[in-house]
Amino acid sequence: MRQSKRTEILQAAQHIVQRDGVTAITYESVAAEAGLTKGGLLYHFPSREDMLLALHEHVAGQWEACMESEAGAPYEELTAGQRLDAYIRASQNPDRAELLLMLESAGDPAAQAAWDTVHDRWSPPPPSGTPDDAGVPGRAAGVDPDLLPFLARLAADGLWFYEALAPGHFTEAQRSTIVEAIIRLGAGEHTQT
Repeated sequence: MRQSKRTEILQAAQHIVQRDGVTAITYESVAAEAGLTKGGLLYHFPSREDMLLALHEHVAGQWEACMESEAGAPYEELTAGQRLDAYIRASQNPDRAELLLMLESAGDPAAQAAWDTVHDRWSPPPPSGTPDDAGVPGRAAGVDPDLLPFLARLAADGLWFYEALAPGHFTEAQRSTIVEAIIRLGAGEHTQT
């Protein structure tokens, strides 16, 4: 099946962001990368802002597809634990364009919504702010077990960010060990010393 021109445009824009950053996105640069005319882009995206918002949605959709692939099913068919495991496993695949677009979205509520939608589906919400009961039996090092999935999300985000900024620092075995440790953290598993 032949992909649509709109998808080709968004893939070209993603390549530009990967290579040159978000500020390099112009009608001219995307048209040249996609092998189209500026008029062809205007047909699909009446403004640069429309094109950027569609790019945020496109790349966020790719991230979600990566997590679905890791999980082997769409999020609706998975438990919260299975979604978190897929989220953590997807943290092994950093992408510069994804990182730059996520950072760029912080100043744009519509773009941020594209990323928030994926986060809301796949990762645990922030803690409610209830106090920690350090002396309660069954709590890992005084940490509320309900907080562990969110801490695992933060660890996975940290791994993803580290790998995006410093690629090639881990061997596959090291990365696998780290990912499995984060998954155990999210499941509330810990070792007693």
